[in-house]
Amino acid sequence: MNRKDKASIFDKCYAFTAAAEARATGLYPFFKPIGRSEGTKVYIDGREMLMLGSNNYLGLANDPRMKEAAEQAAERYGTSCSGSRFMNGTLDLHEELEHKLAGFVGKESALCFTTGYQTNLGSLFAMLNRGDHVIVDKYDHASIMDGIFLAEGTKKQVNLHRFKHNNMDDLEKVLGSIPLDEPKLIVVDGVFSMEGDIAKLPAIRKLADTYRAGIYLDEAHALGVVGKNGRGTCEHFGDDPSLCDLLMCTFSKSFGSIGGFIAGEEQVIDYIKHFARPLIFSASMPPANIAATMKALDIIRTEPERVHRLQHNATRLIEGFKSLGFDTGTSETPIVPLLIGDNDKTFLLWKQLFERGVYVNPVISPAVPPQRALLRTSCMAIHSDDELDEALRIIGEEARKLGII
Repeated sequence: MNRKDKASIFDKCYAFTAAAEARATGLYPFFKPIGRSEGTKVYIDGREMLMLGSNNYLGLANDPRMKEAAEQAAERYGTSCSGSRFMNGTLDLHEELEHKLAGFVGKESALCFTTGYQTNLGSLFAMLNRGDHVIVDKYDHASIMDGIFLAEGTKKQVNLHRFKHNNMDDLEKVLGSIPLDEPKLIVVDGVFSMEGDIAKLPAIRKLADTYRAGIYLDEAHALGVVGKNGRGTCEHFGDDPSLCDLLMCTFSKSFGSIGGFIAGEEQVIDYIKHFARPLIFSASMPPANIAATMKALDIIRTEPERVHRLQHNATRLIEGFKSLGFDTGTSETPIVPLLIGDNDKTFLLWKQLFERGVYVNPVISPAVPPQRALLRTSCMAIHSDDELDEALRIIGEEARKLGII
């Protein structure tokens, strides 16, 4: 008897045909192998394309100073720490970077994880215990939700509450429904990864103080992006680090590396260090990535013009798309969504742009709410005005052909 004729744990795999069907039509947009990357250009199947969908916001991933720092660290420490931070995987480089990061974001202490995803997974798991309340924006990143689900699944009775995106009236309604003396944590993105808008942090801080809640701020798409000097959402709203209690960020965006960190009061970070399972049971961030991140931090501090250029490009892109007739939602950052709604039209426009050498990202539910399918575009500090104008021209032409604008 054929193994597929029997009930099996693998039945769901055999039944999953959506990806194969999309590949057959040429509309499958995922897992495209990039053969080479050179600043704003990438090469796929030997063909040059303009990258307008990267999170390499400051263009540092290809900076020769980053490569040199990574090479020197690998020469001194090797290619891996071969252990977790808890055991043999902590280098003096880890602690040097953590000290510099804490100073950069105005906190007492910081702790590095191997990825940004693990930072949210581990920090939220550590912070949430039975009976605690966690309040999230409905557009919060999946890694935030997974950290909460990990805590719920292992500790039980973690109380999850959601409020409407950036809606302070709804947030207050949720907070008001929770007993004042019960522990609670508000978790929000500083810059939302698909919409490109900014959390209303001062208003959230005021509500948190009123209802005795802590604030956990995910700055993955904010550090190096917003604020006069790229210090993120707190700087954007007046350079007040007290606007959040815990601040998280990844190194895979503006920092051009891989990894992540959580920063806050020293005692709180020390607690997370001893209770975050993804930190304790994962190999630590490799030496080359630590050194590259440290170099990126130095560049961000000493070259604020990169941040200013990124913000200039963001404005140019938003205004350009709006002038073409696109709905860009409430974006005010280098993340500029082209809201389309219809999944088929979203994939068709993606394919046409791909064929014309413009790389963007199609996003559909569950990454965004149903009927809110979009193309996620994002610019970098190293994009020239001419490159952005050419991308706008091509995207406008193809969208008109499909009746999107």
